[in-house]
Amino acid sequence: MTLDFALRLLAAFACGVAIGLERQMRQRTAGLRTITLVASGACLFVTLGVLTGNGTTGVTQIASYVVSGVGFLGGGVIMRDKGAIQGINTAATLWCSAAVGVLCGAGHFGPAVAGTAIVLLTNTVLREVSHAINTAPVSAADLIREYTLTVVCREADEIHIRAALSNSMSSAPLSFQSLTSQDYEGDPQRIEVTATLKLHPKDQSKLESIASRLSMEKGVSSVSWSGLEAEPTPE
Repeated sequence: MTLDFALRLLAAFACGVAIGLERQMRQRTAGLRTITLVASGACLFVTLGVLTGNGTTGVTQIASYVVSGVGFLGGGVIMRDKGAIQGINTAATLWCSAAVGVLCGAGHFGPAVAGTAIVLLTNTVLREVSHAINTAPVSAADLIREYTLTVVCREADEIHIRAALSNSMSSAPLSFQSLTSQDYEGDPQRIEVTATLKLHPKDQSKLESIASRLSMEKGVSSVSWSGLEAEPTPE
């Protein structure tokens, strides 16, 4: 029994080290030690069910508790940075490491090794595939981006500029969202007109064309536009 326990724990440790090394080399939040501990801990909990003689039901119940506990741990490595969520892949790797540990604890060494191989392939080979997809031409991506076009003009020309903006958006055509006007800071004789629109990044040249055309309008002192972070097109 002692030899069997040591074999299961050693297998979980080895699988955890294999997965953890890849994460550590990429300097992830959960690296070598964390993932090895998760795999080994999951193995210990499941082995406890085996040693106490609770049968398959007891082992299954303990495994379900391990899954819940690792889910809570995985939440700790997920971070939000300037609206972007980071760490989901590391959290998923922790979850899979726990599954590998559970398999080792239950004595299923073949599936545990296979699971380890799948995790490593996902974090290495599929990582390169995803990078290749992300570097594909933006015209092939199913994205939408919000843009703001700002025009500073004389107060007397506000109505004309608003009409020119509206007509330009309709003729392009672009997904026109809003059109607002406000006093321009530093010059009470000028107005800042801002148009908000959404379009595919490949159509950005249309926005640039509109900005160039408006810059030649009489009474316009400046024209600028900016784009926010692209997001997937709603299905």
